[in-house]
Amino acid sequence: MAALLTGTVLLTACSTSQSSTNEQPPDEVIPAGPAVAAARGAIPAGTVTPLPGKATALTLDETTRTVAIAVTDPARLLLYPADNLTATPREIPLPGPVDQLSLVDGKLLAPVRANGKLLRITLPAGAAETFEVSGGPLSATQVGDRTIVALREPGQGIAVLNSAGKLERTINEGFRGVSAVLPAGKKVVVLDELRTAVIEVDPATGELGAGLRAGDATTHAVTDRFGRVLAVDTRGGELLAFSTNPLIMRQRYPVPGAPYGIAYDRTRDLAWITLTERDEVVGYNVAAGSPEEKYRFATVHQPNSVTVDPKSGRVLVASADGGGVQVVQP
Repeated sequence: MAALLTGTVLLTACSTSQSSTNEQPPDEVIPAGPAVAAARGAIPAGTVTPLPGKATALTLDETTRTVAIAVTDPARLLLYPADNLTATPREIPLPGPVDQLSLVDGKLLAPVRANGKLLRITLPAGAAETFEVSGGPLSATQVGDRTIVALREPGQGIAVLNSAGKLERTINEGFRGVSAVLPAGKKVVVLDELRTAVIEVDPATGELGAGLRAGDATTHAVTDRFGRVLAVDTRGGELLAFSTNPLIMRQRYPVPGAPYGIAYDRTRDLAWITLTERDEVVGYNVAAGSPEEKYRFATVHQPNSVTVDPKSGRVLVASADGGGVQVVQP
């Protein structure tokens, strides 16, 4: 089902029925963005805490019990105690807006696309190291002692930094518009938004592995405890699940409502997905052969970002239009 790649990327579309085709993505793909609900929906479930700005990214570090929220106007990072979002946050100025936050070994990775920088922030103190990364850094992860950065500018691919934060190599062959990188053992899975594809890459050698079509316009993805990549197809309204080593599409499940943000609770095997067209968040159990809806809650308006606390099961949803951060206990 997954075609080995040699030279350029060959993408194979597949489904759980084991059918496959050499269908290629169109030459011009318009990236999908979050939908905007036609009207504000029901009162948000749980509690809502105001934020001093519009949220662009959100995550929770289980080890230090820290919630990190990137906001705009001006761009800065807010660090809250995970169990008290009403506390005064520690504020860290950012050189520009941050689209995605990721956690690696107690460090928070915050790429700043407009300024070509990657911040590595120690939690909970907030001490930051800054690295220069040209090409529009958008997402980052770590494999071994290497940091892999998705470069959003067309044709840039990914950058591989060594343990000192210096550029080791840039891998750009076969990529159009990378939007995310996720760890997969000693490799990474690259989400190329403009190829509508997921592609395996060995950061140690720069070698491309298998590639698969990933819906109509996949925007965000996470990994689960089974080693799978869970991705949301915003335009197609689906949840996609890919196993790695080898790369195979395992699940394709309808999720109407413009799914956008996604987080994974590894304790309860729940994938939490925000529906920006409906101002809702829905929780699916993904441990079985097909996702099963377990929870559905009304959210703050424009719920672009979501994270989950594996300890308590609480779900945090941040508003991209200034509506604050919402906490729901399922």
